[in-house]
Amino acid sequence: MSQFFLAGNGSEHEPYKWQDQVRKQSQRDFQVQIIVSVVFGLSAFLAFCILRPKWSTLYHARKEQSTAASRLPELPNTLFGWIPVVMGISQEEVLASAGLDAYAFLSFFRYAIKYLSVIWFFAVAVILPVNSRYTGDALFPGLERGNETHRDVDSLLYVFADDEKKPSIPKPPKDTTYLWMYVAFAYFFTAVALYLLINETKHIIKIRQAYLGTQATVTDRTLRLSGIPKEMRSEDKVKDFIEDLGIGKVDSVMLCRNWKKLDEHMAQRMQYLRRLEKAWTAYLGHHHSLRHTRHRHRRRENGYGEQDASLLSESEMESAHAHSIDRARPTHTIRYGPLYIYSKQVDAINYWEEKLRRTDERIKVLRNEEYEPTPLAFVTMESTAACQMAIQAILDPHPGTFIANLAPPPVDVVWKNTYLSRNARMARAWSIMIGIGFLTIFWAVLLVPIAGLLSIEVIDKILPGLADILEAHKLARSLVSTSLTTLVFSLLTIAVAYLYDWLANQQGMTSQGDVELSVISKNFFFVFFNLFIVFTIFGSASTFFEFWQDFKEIIRDAGAIANTIANSLESLSPFYTNLIVLQGLGLFPFRLLEFGTVALYPFYLLAAATPRDYAELASPPVFSYGFFLPQSMLIFVICTVYSLLPASWTIVLFGLIYFVIGQFIYKYQLLYAMEHRQQSTGRAWPMICNRIILGLVIFQIANTGILVLRKAFTASVFIVPLIVATVWFTVYFQRTYFPLMRFIALRSIDKPPPPPLPIPHENPWDRDTDRGRLVDDSEETGLRYVNPNLVVPLETMWVRKPGHDISEGNDGVEDGVA
Repeated sequence: MSQFFLAGNGSEHEPYKWQDQVRKQSQRDFQVQIIVSVVFGLSAFLAFCILRPKWSTLYHARKEQSTAASRLPELPNTLFGWIPVVMGISQEEVLASAGLDAYAFLSFFRYAIKYLSVIWFFAVAVILPVNSRYTGDALFPGLERGNETHRDVDSLLYVFADDEKKPSIPKPPKDTTYLWMYVAFAYFFTAVALYLLINETKHIIKIRQAYLGTQATVTDRTLRLSGIPKEMRSEDKVKDFIEDLGIGKVDSVMLCRNWKKLDEHMAQRMQYLRRLEKAWTAYLGHHHSLRHTRHRHRRRENGYGEQDASLLSESEMESAHAHSIDRARPTHTIRYGPLYIYSKQVDAINYWEEKLRRTDERIKVLRNEEYEPTPLAFVTMESTAACQMAIQAILDPHPGTFIANLAPPPVDVVWKNTYLSRNARMARAWSIMIGIGFLTIFWAVLLVPIAGLLSIEVIDKILPGLADILEAHKLARSLVSTSLTTLVFSLLTIAVAYLYDWLANQQGMTSQGDVELSVISKNFFFVFFNLFIVFTIFGSASTFFEFWQDFKEIIRDAGAIANTIANSLESLSPFYTNLIVLQGLGLFPFRLLEFGTVALYPFYLLAAATPRDYAELASPPVFSYGFFLPQSMLIFVICTVYSLLPASWTIVLFGLIYFVIGQFIYKYQLLYAMEHRQQSTGRAWPMICNRIILGLVIFQIANTGILVLRKAFTASVFIVPLIVATVWFTVYFQRTYFPLMRFIALRSIDKPPPPPLPIPHENPWDRDTDRGRLVDDSEETGLRYVNPNLVVPLETMWVRKPGHDISEGNDGVEDGVA
């Protein structure tokens, strides 16, 4: 913390203005943060318990609309009766209802709970008493031991004089034998973390192999073939090439082509259709009390896919508006002429109907045209084993040619990116990478004033009057330096997550699953590098400028670097404790409340006009792992890094509470409230494993710095082999376990499935058809890899024109609006 980086005002021996206040304020800040977080979190939780049965459209959206969740236990309408029901749902039911992604996501929380429970036990039973015995620190907050309380704190202060800007570190206590405890527990905690990680990974692999090996869906039999040479870009040539390899027969080949014109016209058609629906609704009048739940029952009854399930029946369309006889027909303004300076009013309904009719005619022509083939194809094999052999082998001796990878589910394909050239994808990827590099510098500069709010000394230098006011009002100072700073930190992570999500969608990836994995990676890089590494470095200096003034002298001395990092970590422990308290006790219940959705719902409701708008309002909110997982991984890393420091028991305790609450809240949302549309079959777990091991390495380096800071050089040397062993384990772990998280082992294919859940007439392992677009319902082909714009029927209006006979056909635009 920068409050420990105190600057003199001209005399090396003059007492510091804020030193006593800093020490006295720390405990008050922590108490204020606990009270604020509990009050806000408990208020949000009670509000959710009250609103949950009343707003079932929002809080039970997935349960009521998703076929996969329809057989989950019903939740009672009592205030707290739903809690034991959610807690009693087994892992197998989570897997059957929410899929492997949710299973792996919640497995991370289970892993964190197990690991942090072990750490906290030893932190309280061994580490805390030993540190208290040898350093004189309080055993628990409020149990000070006379003047010895601050002895170790004083030994960590950097004292700067005006004549020379070099840190003067007082001598540590003479008896340093207790510091070997750091070495012993560094090895022990690392061993426990890796042991639990291996066990959890083996379990997920076992579930994944059973999950995928017993399926025979089109996704499991399809490979994505890229780098096809120009002379081989035809369905027959690709089929012959694959079959000549002798690995199996090809069922079908979907060679991607440049469908840009068709896709643009289909997107434009949807805009015209919405404009036409809005015009008809304005003319006929609409009913604001339209019940959004009506279309759900239709989905369960007919078993249609998600797109068809959202359509309203003709009678429901009729009830969506009130017929008006004398209402004036809406108009639309058309601009024309040079610089569009002239305008005229036309009948909006006739105008958009004509636009829609011309677009439909153009689409029919475009669907029959030939398009230029691209170097990408989806090849569906007759067997899963043949597909797995193809993607695990090198097919062609020429670099970058005929590269086989796993194919995403058909509904997960981003078809507009399939006809992007490799150069275009590379240009986008490099541009976004450079952009993130500039953003990283921008975030680092932005964090400097936030770090300054943590220190009353920095506030005193910039705004002396404000510092005096805050010092006179202890509660206000606690709110500014603790609650305000951690809240700004948390809100920044949410805002940046949306930005990085947009950037990931611009990279040109061909599947939404890959996009979400990219969002996870980008957001974790931001929270780890900018909000942990950079924040820790800048937090060790009283100001950003002072840090750079001493930067040259610091990098010349390895001991100074270790001292800087170790001192910063120890001094920042109150901030990270307050951050975890706010995240776990204060903000988590707001996620359960879905505060953002609830806050924006009235605005969306006011903007809704057509039955389609109301139906979209009733759809479940989307759960994105890229938004929630990175922050949880960062908190795990913080708890791991601080597991041996004197303040470890508080950080680990509230980290444990964070993961216990988070597992329950995310379990409820994934099962009952929110929908996750992409299924990557648990491929986020290897990313989680890498971040866990990264946290272990940072933990080991930090403990090395602590031992160097306290002059225990011999003990610090003994941690170096542990760092080397952890890096070696990372390589071994990736080579041994990660392939089983990407591919299906041949021995797992066509094996007897695991015992089914007690759910009648449903295969708990089959997740493909639940999300797929039903473009071919025959038993032979099932779901197909085809651009839906080539085959789906042109969608009709959701508003019924007066006088239209419901028994009439509904093909084409004229029947749809007539």
